[in-house]
Amino acid sequence: MKFKSQDKQNQRIENISSFHLVVGVDIAQENHVARAVSYRGISLGSSLEFDSHDDGFGGFGL
Repeated sequence: MKFKSQDKQNQRIENISSFHLVVGVDIAQENHVARAVSYRGISLGSSLEFDSHDDGFGGFGL
């Protein structure tokens, strides 16, 4: 049985538990912003802004 992409995404979201940390990254041309949230969507700490070049990604921990 084939699933629609939305169904597959919903299944992944339902599998998130209190043991997970969700990190979202907003990718832009010059600067990116990352933020961590709990499994309930509560922001943890402050956002992290980093440049879109090698040194910037190095500061993000990649």
